Formats: sequence, structure tokens, C-alpha cells
Amino acid sequence: MKSTKILAVSAMLVLVLAGLLMSHAADTTKPAAKPYQLDTCAVCGMKLGEMGKPYVFTYKDREIKVCEKSEEKEFLKDPAKYVKEIETAEAKLKK
Repeated sequence: MKSTKILAVSAMLVLVLAGLLMSHAADTTKPAAKPYQLDTCAVCGMKLGEMGKPYVFTYKDREIKVCEKSEEKEFLKDPAKYVKEIETAEAKLKK
């Protein structure tokens, strides 16, 4: 009887600890990037998909889509410029 109580308490402690660990892991996950809403390349402005599947990467908290992987380097040379252009184009979509 005593060993049954010890076993039950131990099992409860394990469950509580597992719950704490899982909630901590959920808190440390990175939030999803803001989706890219345009149908054009962030760098060259061409319609995405015309030359194959777009290359997608994340810059800070934003998803960025370009025609090909090499354009990521161009984007990273002046990301503020491209993010501003993206935000301006997205604002026009909302109107």
C-alpha cells in the first residue's frame, strides 16, 4: 500500500515536470514570420513563378520571396530599401 502511494506520487511529479518542460519549450519557439503578400520578386520586381519556383527566406521577422537564391545576396546588401518597397507595395494592396 505504501509503495503504491509512492508510485502514484512519483508518477504525478513526472507528469507535472513534463508539463512544465513542454510549456517552457512552447514559450521559447520563434514566432512565425510575417507572410510575403506580393506576387512579384522583392528584388527585381518580376512576377514570381515565371522562371520556376520562387526562393523563400526569412529576414528578421519577415518572409521574403525572390526569383532565385542569388537575389538573396542582393537583398542583403540593402535590406532596409527592399523592406520599405515591400511595405509600400503591401499597403497599396490593402487599399
